[in-house]
Amino acid sequence: MQVSTILYGDRTTSGLAASADADHLWLTPDELARATGWTLEAEGLCRGDACVRADAAWRDAQGRVDLAAFARHQGQPAIHDDVAGVWACGESVGAQRAQMMSLEAPDFTLPDLDGRLHSLSDYRGKKVFLFSWGSY
Repeated sequence: MQVSTILYGDRTTSGLAASADADHLWLTPDELARATGWTLEAEGLCRGDACVRADAAWRDAQGRVDLAAFARHQGQPAIHDDVAGVWACGESVGAQRAQMMSLEAPDFTLPDLDGRLHSLSDYRGKKVFLFSWGSY
């Protein structure tokens, strides 16, 4: 199956020659770096100062990397829509747990009734009342 889009962290990458079969997402090392920021080095897969020793199961004979297997190793959920050709890797359970334990709400930005944008981070250290309503 041809993959049209990969969602990884805050990146959305299209136009890759990635391919998928069952629960495996195969990318060349250059595509992996473009889609995720992880690069294939002698030490393993690296991003910034972090390196993860590469497992032989993450590579194929053509030198491609299985992003889905790597994500699962990192504790990240990896899901896909075969019809749309979209793959998404979520945040790891450890990162989600750390966020919850911090008791700090994630930042988001929404417009007010006049269209001015407000970010939650603009109000850090202040009391904030959030009101939401849905017609469902």
